[in-house]
Amino acid sequence: MKILHSNLIGNSERDLFIIHGFLGMGDNWRTHAKKISESNHKVHLIDLRNHGKSFWSNQLSFDEMAKDILNYAEFHNIKKFSLLGHSMGGNVSMLFAQKYSELIEKLIVVDIIPKHYKPQHKKILDSLKTIDFDNLKSRKEVQTHMLNYVQDERIIQFLLKNLYWVENNKLGLRLNIDILSKFQDKLSLKLDSNINYNKPVLFLYGESSQYVDKSDLPLIKSYFPNIQIVRVPSSGHWVHADNPKFFLDKTINFLN
Repeated sequence: MKILHSNLIGNSERDLFIIHGFLGMGDNWRTHAKKISESNHKVHLIDLRNHGKSFWSNQLSFDEMAKDILNYAEFHNIKKFSLLGHSMGGNVSMLFAQKYSELIEKLIVVDIIPKHYKPQHKKILDSLKTIDFDNLKSRKEVQTHMLNYVQDERIIQFLLKNLYWVENNKLGLRLNIDILSKFQDKLSLKLDSNINYNKPVLFLYGESSQYVDKSDLPLIKSYFPNIQIVRVPSSGHWVHADNPKFFLDKTINFLN
């Protein structure tokens, strides 16, 4: 059995797993994890399969990713924990809560709805798939290449965190980009309508998010009746990065 890679921050008896989004990694959340750990939590920054430093697999589905979280908890002998997931990680977290509710204390879902989304990552994935690491020898050269596909500098900086030195003068990508490209049209989650998760849930969404509309809110309430819904001002899809103080205040208050 393969176990997901994680970084741990804090040494409390109370565990919080943070699940990153598509093409991200646990380390993206390090700054937030440090703040949350100060409120008496041990924070597990987990890399999902085919991301970060976790194992690669040709199999990729929300069911498999949820099972990976289960295996991780069992391997580390963690009987109860809270779960925070952003974007794709929010989908994994919602599914996990439905399937393994007895393990969850509190659930935090960030800016994703269990509904159908049109694929929207093609240019980003193309920018990564077409990197020629034999010719592009520096982060700056890779960045220049990616600008041919993606104009948003912030997204490029986010993606560049996946670069690492394979050896001297040879960069590589921590993402299993071929498998993730095939998954881009399966990023929507459909939950079991017969299962209601009744434990406390915090749902945070960006005021100007392209992923969540006010008309979506009854849908998420139907699966999670004990839900607290918070619209985060001055933020888009990356709620935690756009308005970190507001995000952390709401998250820490909810966890405690």
